[in-house]
Amino acid sequence: MPYDLTADHGPETAVAEFEAGPLRYRAEVRVTPAGILAVGALLSGVLLSTAVIVWATKAAAGRR
Repeated sequence: MPYDLTADHGPETAVAEFEAGPLRYRAEVRVTPAGILAVGALLSGVLLSTAVIVWATKAAAGRR
C-alpha cells in the first residue's frame, strides 16, 4: 500500500543535544510529511540552481 500524504499523520520529531564544558545546547525539530516534501523541493531547487551557476561560470571562463 503506498504512503498516503493526505492522511493526518503526526509530526516527526528529532532532538539533538550538545554539551562541552559549561555549555549545553538542545535543539528540537518537529516536521510533518508535507513539510519534509517542501524542504526536499527547496533543497533540490538550490542544488539545481547552483549547478547552473557553476556551468555558466565555466562556460564564461572558457571563452576568455
